[in-house]
Amino acid sequence: MSLAVTARARLGATELDVDFAVAPGECLALAGPSGAGKTSVLRTVAGLLTPHAGRVTCGDAVWLDTSVGTDRAPEERRCGYLFQEHALFPHLSAWENVAYPLRDTPRRERRARATELLERFGLAGHADARPRTLSGGERQRVALARALAREPDVLLLDEPLSALDARTRKDATRALAAVLHETGVPALLVTHDFTEAAELGNRVGVMGAGRVVQTGTATEIAARPATAFVADFAGANVLTGTASPRADGLSAVALDHGGGTIVSTDAAQGPVAASVYPWDIALAPDTPRTGSAQNHLTARVVTTTTLGNRVRVALDGTHPLAAEITTTAADALHLAPGREVVATWKATATRLTPR
Repeated sequence: MSLAVTARARLGATELDVDFAVAPGECLALAGPSGAGKTSVLRTVAGLLTPHAGRVTCGDAVWLDTSVGTDRAPEERRCGYLFQEHALFPHLSAWENVAYPLRDTPRRERRARATELLERFGLAGHADARPRTLSGGERQRVALARALAREPDVLLLDEPLSALDARTRKDATRALAAVLHETGVPALLVTHDFTEAAELGNRVGVMGAGRVVQTGTATEIAARPATAFVADFAGANVLTGTASPRADGLSAVALDHGGGTIVSTDAAQGPVAASVYPWDIALAPDTPRTGSAQNHLTARVVTTTTLGNRVRVALDGTHPLAAEITTTAADALHLAPGREVVATWKATATRLTPR
């Protein structure tokens, strides 16, 4: 069965206004900064927040319809909810936490169901352990097992990886992705991390100021952001300027604040935001005299951060930039703070959106 959500609500200074559907077995990842309204969407689906106007359906079941006064209580909605901080009861064992949603089931059956789920997540040996004795990844798996205990019709996940350290996060991401694939129910996940949304969601919805600004696969959004906000959230450098058509079919963008001119294969005219991803930028000691790249901006190195076999380079100039190059290229350039370099990229890597 599918999940359909329409909701409008005042959240402080933000007006929540969303309308979307999630297919059976699909995970829609709502990604956006803090205050975008992501968790409020989950709370609306779960029955913990009632919007002033809205409708939530799961298959043929109507959970909320403000137009006719329908508003099912949270316990009447078959939602499995994985909270951001996992929200395990510290005084209960792992199996008792998992069995908690089954309070109306005989104890023997509850323990059997909880043990079965803990075994599924490789935690059978921790059934009697208290949460404080478990690692972050183990607590997450216990919380996920609890969310699945009632065999929910919808799975809701609120920043499921945010409480984990970097070492635990990779394994937890794989485990969570496998569960989302296996459940066959619609899943709604919220996160502030676009990469996490890309890893876990079949589709991504980028949220800002209470609205879903753009939806699509992570690849579609990264390749063709609808707005400068989406491009920036997806990890692109965003430069502002004024576009005008050139005789060769390219668009020339005169960057603001005397920042020079760049070109794009996108057609545009007037004020624009130009976006380019860090991995599309190459660095050179001076302007290259060969190659097809037409965009060249001089900048100074601020910091370098090595990430595996890649180096993230923060640059400062008329427009701040981030570039991501190989460690081999970084070593050859002898990069250090204050060193002047030329950031170079192709017109085809430059996306333009109206401002």
